[in-house]
This record gives sequence, structure tokens and C-alpha cells, in this order.
Amino acid sequence: MATARRSETVAYNYKEHLIHKQAKAEAAMLKEFEQGQFTLEAPLIKYNPYFVNDLAAVMLFRTEEETAITIRVLGKTKEADFYHTFPKGKEHIIPVLGLYSNYENKIEVYPYQKYNQKVVHTIKTPEVAGAKLVESMETTPEHMQDDVVFLCPAVNDLAIAVDYAGDVRLNFTVPMVWDIKRHPNGNLLLGSERLMKMPYFVSGIYEMSPVGKIYKEYRVPRGYHHDQITLPNGDIVALSCDLDNGTVEDQAVVIDKDTGHVKRTITFSNFIKQGSQKSGSWSDEDWFHCNAVWYDEHTNSLTFSGRHINAMVNIDFDTEELNWIISDPEGWPEEYQPYMFKPIGEGDFEWQYEQHANLITPLGDVMCFDNHHFGAQNPDNYLAANDSYSRGVKYRIDTDKMEIEQLWQYGKERGKEFFSPYICNVLYYNEGHYLTHSGGMAFDGDGNASEELGPFAQIDDPNVKLESITVETINDKKVLELKVNSNYYRANKFTLYSKDGNNLSLGKGQLLGSLGETPQMDYDIPAEDTGEILPDKHEAHITDEVDMLTFESKFEKGQLVMVLLESDKETRRYFISTSKGKRGAMCTGTFLPEDDRETRTVVSKEGLDGDYKVKVIVDDKKYDTGITIKA
Repeated sequence: MATARRSETVAYNYKEHLIHKQAKAEAAMLKEFEQGQFTLEAPLIKYNPYFVNDLAAVMLFRTEEETAITIRVLGKTKEADFYHTFPKGKEHIIPVLGLYSNYENKIEVYPYQKYNQKVVHTIKTPEVAGAKLVESMETTPEHMQDDVVFLCPAVNDLAIAVDYAGDVRLNFTVPMVWDIKRHPNGNLLLGSERLMKMPYFVSGIYEMSPVGKIYKEYRVPRGYHHDQITLPNGDIVALSCDLDNGTVEDQAVVIDKDTGHVKRTITFSNFIKQGSQKSGSWSDEDWFHCNAVWYDEHTNSLTFSGRHINAMVNIDFDTEELNWIISDPEGWPEEYQPYMFKPIGEGDFEWQYEQHANLITPLGDVMCFDNHHFGAQNPDNYLAANDSYSRGVKYRIDTDKMEIEQLWQYGKERGKEFFSPYICNVLYYNEGHYLTHSGGMAFDGDGNASEELGPFAQIDDPNVKLESITVETINDKKVLELKVNSNYYRANKFTLYSKDGNNLSLGKGQLLGSLGETPQMDYDIPAEDTGEILPDKHEAHITDEVDMLTFESKFEKGQLVMVLLESDKETRRYFISTSKGKRGAMCTGTFLPEDDRETRTVVSKEGLDGDYKVKVIVDDKKYDTGITIKA
């Protein structure tokens, strides 16, 4: 009888950071360009050279005279054209944006104001994953112009951007998550794909070009989630976690724009006591669940959206003292009542529940996406999903009289069709001109709204239908409605070619800041050292990166598991949770495993020095992995 052969080590791979991978590819592209005679008529064309956007390319050529260059990416209709003029030069390295999936894309290129000298080039693209997700788009080319609607991931489907005709014109190939914002310099800001802690805390924020080139990663200690905002001086306020307190989604950090270092840490429990209010999704660990941050220059204040306290909370930026709270006052302790508002006005008024994406308009009004999940502070009055609704809402507040008035809402009238118990956002363009994105709908085969959040509903029942609906209104008239067959965290609308700058900056991107040290267990677990490799049944795998390592393995519920890093100088211990259960919030299920025995433990290399052997304790036995990590 044959005996199964044991592995000598667990599986291992070194994963190169995208910034480093892109630098090598770019250097090879530039070397090819340098060695060739590439002209406007016969350019070097590199399809998806940065591995991120497979509906983009880079075109490289030289001209004898210094000239500006105009390109036009031809749409399937004239109204779907994208075009841009690049600055003068003799060497031209041009990002080509807005290609179609599975299509022979035509690109016109010509010297500025010399259309009669145009040359047409063709880029044939493969079929990309996101191209089939759009169900419908209702708008006009006159309204959209050359804008696209950009959708950020909430489940396994990745980021896409959709034009006026419903065609996908940007498709990311890596799971970059959380909110997408445009940097003042025209680049994009969005979360990295590098998972730091389950279920969705990532290493930081990428500043990148729409073509896919990453210029910077602003690393966030203990992991970034949900949202960030750029301050007037260029620094970034990013949401993070108070892991030293054993809690998550209850801190923010101010990041230096140049170095990436944390200049300040803002801890929410300093101005709101844990347990002061509890939404239907509340937990001890995720007691605040901050999903948005907004800076108001006129009052020098920050507003945070606390989903699990049903509140938008405003604090002074300098002192961090509480200014006001927008929340149903029922159930709040007496000490917070002076910070609450009294509803006024003759129109309809309703409080928001488990809201997302708060913002303050130029006139000082407060907007958010009111998920209206559970629809009450008192559990006795909670609403079922089929009886629920979600909406965008705008409130006017008077901070002297502490009065609040509801000025506008969109979505309640659509009932469960528009109900998203999680994620979503609103955007303000002008008075009366708003975007409302309900990105988290889930329905069973009978059309009932799911009581589960989208990622969980999809795991429990593959036949569940996930939807996103994005609506733009002007003076309550609908001018755009986009339906997509997936859940998407947030929506934004902008041009692919920014008017603030689109030159492709060359050179290696920067890794800024640090990930911070991963919290350790401060006690040892007695275990027999077997001297053996961790059994194959656990399907263990170690991924090594420049600044962290990831240990993935399968364990049964309730097993006591710990990862050890042993060097000649020290032993570091990291607990692996094998408890099962669903979080009350899952704002991006992009990284969720299908098998609930799968665990993922990430350890930052911050503070490590030297070589470390990776070992694992399972219950009362200690195993080797055969892997040594160099820090």
C-alpha cells in the first residue's frame, strides 16, 4: 500500500509589489522605445503596460518638430469619443484611455490643430470581465459629455467605468477597493489590493493614473478602510482602526502628503463613549463602524459617519472636541443630548439609520446616503428588508439653535427596489443637482429583498441577484440611471482624461509611510514541538512581500492556532482566529473566501530584524513550515 508523501515545506511564493513590477515593465517599454524608430505613423503601442486597466494602453513616438499632440479614442458613436491634447514635445508617451472590450478600437492621432495630418491606429482588445455587468443605462450624451460613472468593488466584481451608452470603458484587473476620489493633480486615489487584515482592511491608498500607473502608496498603519479626504494643504485624512483597544473602524490618521508618515491619530472613543448608541448591526469590536470622513474648511471640522451608532458626528479638527451629532436622539445618554438637533419645518422629516458617505455642501448643508437599515433606534421597531427603503437625503442645520430641517430626499418612493442595507453614497454637484448610488441590493428568486448583506447572501445562495442602481437628478428630474448586475461600494462621475493634468509621469513609484507593527499575543501557549511540517490537510501557504507576509491555511472552527516567528533574538506570536460567524457589516466582500475554514493572517515586517523561522501551533502541538522569512 502506497504512503502519501509529506511536503518538506508548506507552499511559498514571493509576491512583488505592483510598484516594483510596474517599474520593470516601464523600463523595458522605454528601452524598446529608445532602440526603435517610432513615429506618429508607426508608433510603439503597449496594451495594458501597467497590468491594472485592461481597457488602456500607452502609445510612444517621436516627431521631428516640437509639437502638442491630440488623440481621439473613437467611440462606437461620435458622442462616445474621448479626446485630449498633450503638451509640446518631440518625444510623446501618451496614455490611451477608454478602450472598448473585445473590439478593434480606432485611435486618431495628429499634431495639435493639424487634423488633416491625422493617423488612425488600431488596438484590438480581449473581452474583459466587467463588460457584461451593465444591465441598462438611461441618460443622454448631451448630459454625460465625456464623463464616465466609476464604480468601486463591493464583491468579487472589480472596478469599472461606464459611458453614456452603458459601455464599459475602464476595467481594473486587481481588486483595488474603497472610495475613488480625484486628487487635485488629476490622479486617482483609491485603496490598495494588499489585504492587511480580514475581512477588508488594506495596506493603504494608491495615487495612480487611470492608465494604471501607481505613483505612490500611502501606507496606513494597522490597515486602511472605507474612505479618505485630502486636506487643503495636501495631507490626507484616512480611516483606520484602534487595534490596541481590540476594536476596528474607530480611528483616523492624518498622513503627510510628502513622506506618508502619520502626523496625528484621532481616536473616536475620545469623543463618543463605546456603547452610547447601538444600531442593529452593532458589535463590541465594530462599535462605531466609520465609513466616511469629510473635512469642512469653513468650520475647520471633520464629520465622521458612524454606521453602528446611527450618527454623523462632527468634531473640531484642532481640538477634537465634539461639535454636533445628527442622529435620532432616542436612546442616547443624557450627556449627548445637548449635541443633538431638534427637527423643524413643515415638510417631511425622517432620521437616517446606518448611513454612509456623509458630506457637507458649499452652503453648509449635510448630505448622506441613508441606508435606513432597521429604520429605528429601538429594536422593537426594526423593519424587515421587504418593508425597508434607502435614500439620499439632505439636511439643513442651525448650530446656534440646534435645529435641523430635511430639504431633499430621493429613493424612499422606490421602496425595497432601492433598498441597500450596506455601502452606497451621494454626491453633490450643485444646488438641486445630486447623484444617489444605491449599490447594495440583493434579491432572492422570488424578488424578496434579502435580510443578508450582499456578499453573505451570494455565498449562501448563488441564485441571489445582486444589483446596483446609480441615479443622477437635477431639480428632482432624473437625468441618469445606471443599473449594474452586481454590488458596488460607491459611484463617482468624472472624465477619464482629467482637465487637471494627464501626462504620464515616468519613473518608479514610491512606497511611503509604514504599515506599523502587527499586534502580538503577550503570552505563550504550551505545545509539544513535533519537529514535523504542518500537515498537508491544512493547505498552508505563505506569501512573502517587501513589507509583510501572509499566512493562509484551513482550520476547523474552535481550534487554537498561533503563528510564531522565531529568530535568534526573539519569538513573535500572532493569534489566528478560527471562530466563525458573520459580521454585521461587510462593506467589501471582495476578499471573502468561499470555504469558512480558510484563515488569513498578515504580519507587517515593521519592527522585524533578521531571519525568522515560521512555525505554527495547532491546539497542543507545534509544527514547522520549513520557511524562513528575511526582514
